Amino acid sequence: MTTSTAGPLETMPEDWERALAIVAHPDDMEYGAAAAVSHWADQGKEIAYLLVTRGEAGIDGMAPAEATRVREEEQRASCAVVGVRAVEFLDHRDGVIEEGVALRRDLVGAIRRHRPELLITLNHHDTWGPGPGSPWNTPDHRAVGRTTLDAAGCAGNRWIFPEQLTEEGLEPWGGVRWVAVAGSPRATHAVGVSDDPYAKAVASLAEHRAYIEGLGVEKEPREYAREFIEQMLRGAGEQLGTELAVGFELYPQGW
Repeated sequence: MTTSTAGPLETMPEDWERALAIVAHPDDMEYGAAAAVSHWADQGKEIAYLLVTRGEAGIDGMAPAEATRVREEEQRASCAVVGVRAVEFLDHRDGVIEEGVALRRDLVGAIRRHRPELLITLNHHDTWGPGPGSPWNTPDHRAVGRTTLDAAGCAGNRWIFPEQLTEEGLEPWGGVRWVAVAGSPRATHAVGVSDDPYAKAVASLAEHRAYIEGLGVEKEPREYAREFIEQMLRGAGEQLGTELAVGFELYPQGW
């Protein structure tokens, strides 16, 4: 994941109490965004995670059924490190998530259930970087990120997926004030973090040991995590004017 942006970053708003992170796979939040989550959890904010898949296709040398078990365990352990207690998994298929009504319905239901002010998701753009030759993003990330943006507005409309109100006892939720996209090549904002959230972010990524080892990384998982997280956070910190920061592309409410 390589991200950059042309100009300085603004400070992320922090006048909120509840956030919901919606990403495609176990480990998606741990590649940088978990440092911001740890920072916010230390402030007493409530952050829940929704994983659209169980990551069953993420380890080449491990059968999907076993990978499902391992990656769920790793994700829960990772969440515990940064103070996230609510972790949910959907059953969309890893690697072939379909962007469409079915996915949007599931995400709208989660938003209505958790009633967040801030949504967090992962880069929905085609590439990880801003210019030619940038690494190509995956279909799963693009589908979930775009659908999260769509679901943020739909959740407040009682005539979109009305069966959730009548059959599931949910209520419309128009209280999403922002969607923050982590890992975006078009970052606009950042949250500065101290050494403690940085250390917890490293530890949370290192919890994905089986996944990291499955990538063929020669370094020990904690060392791999430290190098990656430090690079990400120092780059955003330079643009925010602080030592360490997590960058986001922030979309304010417009629906």
